[in-house]
Amino acid sequence: MSACALDETAVKKIHKLKDRSSHKPFIVLISQIAQLEHLGINLAEAKKFKKYWPASLSIIFEAINSPNWLQLGSNSLAVRWPNHPALTSLIDKTGPIISTSANKEGGQPINSSIVAKRQFGDELDFYLDVGDLANHQPSTIVKLEKGELVVIRQGELKL
Repeated sequence: MSACALDETAVKKIHKLKDRSSHKPFIVLISQIAQLEHLGINLAEAKKFKKYWPASLSIIFEAINSPNWLQLGSNSLAVRWPNHPALTSLIDKTGPIISTSANKEGGQPINSSIVAKRQFGDELDFYLDVGDLANHQPSTIVKLEKGELVVIRQGELKL
């Protein structure tokens, strides 16, 4: 599930559809480093990680100036630049988007648009069928702490 990250109403709609905790932020997807400026992230800090992107790697940045509906009081934001040409092309046109699994909070991830339509029906604006996602692994999530990269969640990308 995705929505325009800079549209507060759209982000809140996804929170509601998922029955997601209002204190649990989404990962934001970008298609170029410059988009981080719109998210309240220090570009000089972000450029240190450019060598890792695009990839299945989400980086948690300090983001005290990001919109509250994105960081939800955490003063940080997880961001990923995906290595998927069709997706980055879409993000080039729309700007940053939030990303989350297509399921209710705590439920099993939905791996096809057919099953997603059964669960969410007309509550979602549209569905994009990208095939079966059953073998899709989550992204690796890292955070910079005291100058070192700390792995928060090991995923597809091994560091």
